[in-house]
This record gives sequence, structure tokens and C-alpha cells, in this order.
Amino acid sequence: MKDCSRRSMLIGTIAIGLSGVLPSTSHAEQWAEKLFTEKSFDFRTVGRGTKCEHYFEMRNPFKEDVHISAVRTSCGCTSPSLTKETLKTFERGAVIATFNTSTFIGKKAATITVVIDKPFYAEVQLKVSGYIRTDVTFDPPEVAFGEFPAGEVQEQEVVITHTGSQPWAITDVRSHCEHLKVRLDSPEKLPGAVRYRMTVQTKTSIPEGDLRERLTLVSNDRDFPTTEMSIEGRVRETLSVSPAAVSLGSTKPESIVEKRLVVKGEEPFEIREVVCSDKRFSFEIPEGKKKLHFVNLKFTGDGGTGDVSQQVRIVTDLAGERSATCVVTGTGASETN
Repeated sequence: MKDCSRRSMLIGTIAIGLSGVLPSTSHAEQWAEKLFTEKSFDFRTVGRGTKCEHYFEMRNPFKEDVHISAVRTSCGCTSPSLTKETLKTFERGAVIATFNTSTFIGKKAATITVVIDKPFYAEVQLKVSGYIRTDVTFDPPEVAFGEFPAGEVQEQEVVITHTGSQPWAITDVRSHCEHLKVRLDSPEKLPGAVRYRMTVQTKTSIPEGDLRERLTLVSNDRDFPTTEMSIEGRVRETLSVSPAAVSLGSTKPESIVEKRLVVKGEEPFEIREVVCSDKRFSFEIPEGKKKLHFVNLKFTGDGGTGDVSQQVRIVTDLAGERSATCVVTGTGASETN
């Protein structure tokens, strides 16, 4: 999720190194919990039928692969899924918790159990909660911008409807991201309901990568003063390198390992240099300006038996000398192994 500061928008125009080997089996569960940056999330108050997803981020800092064999939930109000089952060294993934707002109402909570079977058996429990109200709906159920290039403005309109006999009014809209603008039109009075049209727009400053944010609607409802809605999308990277995590495998003292990096850009670019502090690495840099480059990486052992953990930065001639990075790791091995 983006690191966006929380701010209020007035109504109107709201214009890396390895951590080491895994611990013993007796400490496996404690280690497994450290894969997650958080283990609980509150959806707070949400409207009926709105899309509610939360990504419990994971990262593997160890040499061994981590394999998740299953995820299960204690309540049908929440459905769990995985972005990937196996995490190699430095790889990231997530457990996605989906709050089922179309089939459940009221206060709900669930425990998601993440079962890890390799390299050790362990279980991690993640907790979610929230309140699903029936008198507020959103059309569409979320702000979904899809994928779009960096610097391009996206806009979507959402219709917010409240049904009931009590007078209901939105008094403020709060954004959790400074790279969004919101405009809320005047309310439309309907028989037994009130309707608002809200426009959500991205700013050109929005950073690259996944966009997973929320808007908080503040109302005059004393029982439920706030209601949340989700915003999703992906800002396409101007420059990227793959794979983002390169494994050299088991490197013997005098071993030579070669890999190929693929560097992509939104516009033609030239690679100016490849920066790496480890002198055992060398790079073959292609010439010319293209949208796609292949960089050959070569690791030449110098007799040492230690582990390898290095960041490689590819610097281009794009504005601001934009660069892309990847992480290269390897496990040291002696000649007798």
C-alpha cells in the first residue's frame, strides 16, 4: 500500500541482507509470524455490497523457500486467498482477506489461519473485523482505476445512496492518500432516500506501483459517523527490471554464474551504468535507446565461501537519471560440498 498521509478534504471541489538460516523447529512458528508486517485489520464500517479487500503483506528474508500449503477462515464473512504459494529469498507476497459484504450484515470478525509446511510446519493467525451496514450503498462498489501509466490522470464517479426515514448527510470526505482529489456534489432528495454523486480523481504525483487506499465518508449519523470505501488500481512503472530477485543458487569459491536481466521502459531509453558494490559482479551493457534491454550479469567467485547478497541498480538517461533495482542472492558453499 502506498505510504500516503491522512488528510481531510472539504466538501465541494476537494481539489537488504539475509537474516540467516531458519530457526529450529521449536521456534518455527515465531519465525513464521515475522514474515508478516501486520496480523490484524479492521475494515471499520462499510456499505452493503461494497468491495472490501485487505492485503496482509509477506516477505521472506531467509535462504530457504517458504511454502504456504493452505489458508482457512473461521467465518464465511471473510474469504482468504494467496498472491503466491512459494516465496523465495527476498520475494514478497500477500494473503488477501475479502470481506463478504453482499452476503453478511452487521458486526463481523474472522480469524484466517495461514498454514506453512516448508521448510518447517507452522501456523500464523490473521484477524479481520468490521461492520456491514445495510442502509448505505455505493455504485460501483469500489473505485477501480485499473492499470494506467504514471503521470496520467484517472477519474471515476461513484453514486452513494442512503435509505431510511432519518435525515442523513455527508459532512466531510477524508482521504488516506495525498495523491487523490475528491468532489462531492449537492445531495439529491428522493422518497425515503438521499443520493450523492462523488468524483474521485488521481493527481499526476501519484507514485508508481499498486494503489490500495480508502476514503472515509463522515456523516451526521451518531451511531455510525463514518463509512469506508476502497480505491484500487495500479500505476504502471516507467522503468522496471525483472526478475526483481535473482538467485545465484549455491556458489562455490571459484564458481562462475551468469544471469540475464530484462529492463523495460514506457519510452525508449539508454542504460548509462550498472551500479553494484561487489567487485565479483560484472555486467554487459547494451548500447542504444530502446524500450527493452537485456543486461547480462556475471558473478565470478574469488575464493570466498560466504553468502552473496547485493543490490544491483540500473541507471538510465530518463529524466532524473531514473533507475531500477533488483536484489541478487546466493548461498556460499565450500569446494567439498
